[in-house]
Amino acid sequence: MRLPDAEGQAVAVFAALTDPTRRALLEELGRAGPATVTDLARRLPISRQAIAKHLGQLAEAGLISVGEPAGRRHPYRLEPAAIRTAQLWLARLASRWDDRLAALEGALEATDTDATDTNQGDTQP
Repeated sequence: MRLPDAEGQAVAVFAALTDPTRRALLEELGRAGPATVTDLARRLPISRQAIAKHLGQLAEAGLISVGEPAGRRHPYRLEPAAIRTAQLWLARLASRWDDRLAALEGALEATDTDATDTNQGDTQP
């Protein structure tokens, strides 16, 4: 399996986070730690089948992983690396915007200063 690039990983994370049920599952795993589908179904008003489906999507996005099984029980746990990758991608994107906005601000200030200097020279006695 080929590892996704940073942008691909970020897109997978953002897509997974669009669903409120998946966000609730992540919140629960973050709050209470690793849990099985059965554990999560007891805590949340969601069917086991829906939980299993959403956990699969979260795992595909790299947000969770399946721990060592204990019999038929498979605990799911958070994986922070995918969130970090998405955060870094966003930070790089924001940095590019910050650079562009700073350049625009500098250009506007220079234009404003030039206009002020020109207008001051036009004063009549």
